[in-house]
Amino acid sequence: QVQLVESGGGLAQAGGSLRLSCAASGRTNSVYGLGWFRQAPGKEREFVAAITRGGGRTNYADSVKGRFTISRDNAKNTVYLQMNSLKPEDTAVYYCASRGMGPYDYWGQGTQVTVSL
Repeated sequence: QVQLVESGGGLAQAGGSLRLSCAASGRTNSVYGLGWFRQAPGKEREFVAAITRGGGRTNYADSVKGRFTISRDNAKNTVYLQMNSLKPEDTAVYYCASRGMGPYDYWGQGTQVTVSL
């Protein structure tokens, strides 16, 4: 199994920045991809960004392209989400997830991000 623990959420003003971290433990050698998802109140969970093991391939939701950057440090088994130019609509609980060669199958507990005007 893989355990994921997110940190770094909090309150930011519109236009500000936050950096989320997700530390993985357990069977980390089985992890190929890591991703960030978010869920706003009353909405379904949505994809935000993803990165492959070597970090050579990244993917972003259109809504965050150019503002968010995903990266990973394999030595620390940690993935990051740098969020810049935050907007109120970025307010959500952000979840880290991992996968092998299949779908995402391990999830963190989530961290709240709130963006105020």
